[in-house]
Amino acid sequence: MPSFSFDIVSEIDKAEMNNVFMQVEKEISTRYDFRGTAANVEWLDDKKGFKITGDNEWQVEAVLDIVRKKLAAREQSSKSLDLTREKIVANLKTTWDIPFKAGLAQDIAKKMAADIRAEVPKAKPQIQGEAVRVTSGSKDDLQKVIAYLRQQDYDTPLQFINYR
Repeated sequence: MPSFSFDIVSEIDKAEMNNVFMQVEKEISTRYDFRGTAANVEWLDDKKGFKITGDNEWQVEAVLDIVRKKLAAREQSSKSLDLTREKIVANLKTTWDIPFKAGLAQDIAKKMAADIRAEVPKAKPQIQGEAVRVTSGSKDDLQKVIAYLRQQDYDTPLQFINYR
């Protein structure tokens, strides 16, 4: 009996994030309410996230809202943004470093594997570093796992790759 499998990963598409960055920059430069202000978006080191700057917290939130809209327009999950860092207020400016989430954390991978075992007992999940491989003798079971995981909220974007 053949065995089928796929991998569950959490990755960001760097090309799409670059496009989002450029679109956000363009919208900030054309919006009337941002003219003459510190509203800006920059890359964090090595393009690992965004650094949003504004005159006040409202402007930073407005730029973040633009980022979310551009992510949605390019079919990228806003869950890939790590919003846990604090905003920094200094020199009459507010900055917020927002790194990208990449890779499945071990606690999320363990919870996901337990949920898969409980929901589809014939599917066998295995944690492999920052990915979870799911194997089964039936393609239907793998489809059930994918449908089930899309309904759950693990607070991280999920991609299903290497479907064989």
